[in-house]
Amino acid sequence: MRSARIGMILPLVVLVSAGGSVHAQAADPFVASLTVAVVNTDSGQLQGFVKNGIYTYRGVPYARAERFMAPRPVDKWEGVRPALTYGEICPVPPMTAVANDELFNPHRYFPQNENCQFLNIWTPGIQDNETRPVMVWLHGGGFTNGSSIEMDAYDGENLSRKGDVVVVSLNHRLNVLGYLDLSAYGEKYQYSGNVGVADLVAALRWVHDNIAEFGGDPDNVTVFGQSGGARKVLSVMSVPAAKGLVAKAIAQSSANTFNSQETARKVAELTLQNLGLRPDQVDELQTMPYLRLLEAADKALEQIGGVGWTPVIDGDYYPAPGSQFGEQARAIPLMIGSVLTERSTIIRRKPEELQADNKNSWSAEQARAKLGERYGDKADAVAEAFLKAYPRKTYADAYFVDERSRPIAIEIAGRKAAQQGAPVYNYVFAFFSPVMDGIGMSWHCSEIPYAFDNVDVAITATGGGDAAHAMAHVVSQAWINFARYGNPNHPGLPDWPAYTSEGGATMIFDGVSEVGHHHDEALLDLITK
Repeated sequence: MRSARIGMILPLVVLVSAGGSVHAQAADPFVASLTVAVVNTDSGQLQGFVKNGIYTYRGVPYARAERFMAPRPVDKWEGVRPALTYGEICPVPPMTAVANDELFNPHRYFPQNENCQFLNIWTPGIQDNETRPVMVWLHGGGFTNGSSIEMDAYDGENLSRKGDVVVVSLNHRLNVLGYLDLSAYGEKYQYSGNVGVADLVAALRWVHDNIAEFGGDPDNVTVFGQSGGARKVLSVMSVPAAKGLVAKAIAQSSANTFNSQETARKVAELTLQNLGLRPDQVDELQTMPYLRLLEAADKALEQIGGVGWTPVIDGDYYPAPGSQFGEQARAIPLMIGSVLTERSTIIRRKPEELQADNKNSWSAEQARAKLGERYGDKADAVAEAFLKAYPRKTYADAYFVDERSRPIAIEIAGRKAAQQGAPVYNYVFAFFSPVMDGIGMSWHCSEIPYAFDNVDVAITATGGGDAAHAMAHVVSQAWINFARYGNPNHPGLPDWPAYTSEGGATMIFDGVSEVGHHHDEALLDLITK
């Protein structure tokens, strides 16, 4: 962990009044905003800053840990620790090229360090005895990549201001550092396969114990996340260590894969073999250079085939996959959904390829040919079912419909509804961005700027026009209301019933949002079987 800078010296201007009294004030408005942003935490005082009326704290340490070991509380510090810059992120596999979606999902990259347990806070008020809803963002990137501030759209300032909520984002251990199960090699490694999840729990514990100082309600914490972050949401809903720390949950574009302990231990066994180490030399992994360890472990994943980094279902720390919703999750309301054309545009193809073959320029014959390439003799039936489900879309749009995330969202929503406990709400984000003549349509991550009310922050994704701002209001207010009340309904939407397997209610977020009831059942039956 980086060392704290203690006792920041603030430049002052000394003023003498006409009566001769002397007082001092900060010489610069930004510095003045620092002086009013000091808060108390269990570990010591933190100094943030105020930007556009929002108190902001960056790089707040919530835990620390040795490699493969469970997180432990932060050591207390003396004086005031600056919380003005983002903390280091977890090491991730090296990048060798710009991703296809960089223009549409603009990223930020920060220094990497295994001591990566830092969080960030945005709040409208501090030390004011308010009980604002707390929204804790769990980033995407599977369990391999990403960070709390990786995307421009993850910034919590606008969401905090719009909803009068406290927004928190956090870093945690990933990939081989967070999920290598060495439990077969000694008791001290008992939970090494889940220390990434343990970091999430440690962060939620820190929020519970400290967030009142930041104007937040420790008993009303909503975890929300996208992609891998959605799987993290399902995880903390269910692991016993997080009991009582999560009040509500939002899972955006979740997958539903987790590793058994048998599989995870095989990965560890092969990792040792790939490094030329015997089982009794396992401790050498604790000091091995990260990239060498990662290379051997990733090779082990390939040797098994079809396996990635995920939490380990060990029957102990992690008893069962989050989507099985044990008793602990019964009382937690859930909102879950996906994106209409999730993985079929810029996530898979380069922008220049999509431009050269723009679906908006296809003739009717070209569109039919394209659907035939993808769906064979079912092409006409798929197009008919698609247009019945989404009558505001076009024949060509049917070529890009996602066949993976939507069925997962329905399956998980059905399991949650079957508990007959807290409600579950289901949605599809179907709003197409106009950027670059609409080639991206609605892609994996495209709803994030709207949920955070950040359409201008991520203007290369949204275009920043009136329609984008209107969509941002509709979506972000639903997220805010769900965090506040456990119900996403608000006057900008038609009535949105909770999901049941019988009713199948799904909010379709679009230029004109509407509710469907099993609206795409025939379409999914065609494209998934």
